[in-house]
Amino acid sequence: MVMTDLNFMFLPVGRYYRADVPTCDPGDCMLDAAVRMRDLNISAIVVCDAGTPVGIMTDRGLRDCVIAQNMNPHDVHVHSAMNAPPITISLEASLLDALQLMSRHSVQQLIVLNEYGQLAGTITESDIFNLQKQSPQHLAMEIERAATIDELRALHIRVQDLVAQLLETGVNIQAMVRLIAGLNDRVLLRLIHVVRDSRYVCLDNRFAFIVLGSQGRSEQTLTTDQDTAIIYADDLSAAEVSLLGEFCRKVIDSLVTIGIPYCPGDTMATNEFWRRSISGWRGEIDRWLSSINLENIINIAMFCDMRTLYGDPELERAVKSHIATNLGHNELFLMKMAANVHRIRIPLCWGGRIRTETIGDLHGQLDIKRGGIFTITEGVKVLALESKILEGGTLKRIAALVEAGVLNRVEAENLCAAFDQLISLRLRFQVESISGGQAPSNNIVPDRLNRMELGKLRLALEEVCSFQGFLKRRYQLGQFF
Repeated sequence: MVMTDLNFMFLPVGRYYRADVPTCDPGDCMLDAAVRMRDLNISAIVVCDAGTPVGIMTDRGLRDCVIAQNMNPHDVHVHSAMNAPPITISLEASLLDALQLMSRHSVQQLIVLNEYGQLAGTITESDIFNLQKQSPQHLAMEIERAATIDELRALHIRVQDLVAQLLETGVNIQAMVRLIAGLNDRVLLRLIHVVRDSRYVCLDNRFAFIVLGSQGRSEQTLTTDQDTAIIYADDLSAAEVSLLGEFCRKVIDSLVTIGIPYCPGDTMATNEFWRRSISGWRGEIDRWLSSINLENIINIAMFCDMRTLYGDPELERAVKSHIATNLGHNELFLMKMAANVHRIRIPLCWGGRIRTETIGDLHGQLDIKRGGIFTITEGVKVLALESKILEGGTLKRIAALVEAGVLNRVEAENLCAAFDQLISLRLRFQVESISGGQAPSNNIVPDRLNRMELGKLRLALEEVCSFQGFLKRRYQLGQFF
């Protein structure tokens, strides 16, 4: 993982403190305090005077100041045995500040104060260390140990929670995207193992379960559907192929149970169209390349992002090699792909005004994937295919295009910066949607951005327009399309 367990330490105490804290008054007798602690099964109680914490009463105070002194607990008041003054911390302080304060004063609990200096709650050393279970590393280990689909569903939700927490720490956006993609891969891979171990142990191993689209490029954020396919060996029997289809249906249906919806376009391994032998795929790719239409362009673009998640990666490499050999010399198909990208309408008007939807439920919103991210990913893909670069995600392909002399370093840096900015905004609004109990989408609301953020969005969209111009010049689109 690219992120460390220390990231969460910079989150505020106000997100993790315990607000429901039992209290007592300094004038209460020790017997009453002890009975209250026993009934609540706690080892310490906060002592407050008119809402202001003045100390903390512990089991140790009861032992040292009452029992060891042979005092009658009914005759001793809490203020005589409490630890005072209490060690306090504000809601805005970081978890790291809290641990350092505990270490400095040799205590395991802090009293948390609100902005008026009154009791807000408490936070303990154990509370903070238990948060490490929400780290990427710990979550990945839990996914590996998951034995049921219900467990994986709960862990998938925790992936979203983790991303929301880490986004607040200012983690690099590409590190965040890699984290999301890596954890989503682990969930799907573990699901495949769970399903196979349950009923399909005898399934032939000569197949590849591949992921496509943004998951194939390892560029997922928090909204995703299923884009999957199967490549299997030519000599699988009809019975083995049938069993493989049944296995795929179980995996895909289980993904829906986990919380990952079906692909609206049915680009899934349950669809026989996306489940073929290696020779079957070669033939289909030849058919796509020989008949240039929008559907075949979309299919080729989708398939070029394939990545083997489970099974034999040699099958994927063989199909990719076939694509690279046959597409790299098909100038007309590449021009059509580039023209398809060039036709995308970027939501930027003359004068730099950002265009949003004007009617319906999406009023004031813009689809940042369609209006920006997609243009970059698909335009870079066309350039990469021309240079027979099929591996990696968008940023890796951009770097390879620099090495190939297709892009210069300034063009590449500007394109990468625009891509990062658009991905960052999409992820931010997806986290906000989830926090508000709504399903994440690719839409953002420019009116909720401050002036600096709007400026960055405008610059990113201007770069997307500039990239479209680059594609137009390189493929001479004005002459033919």
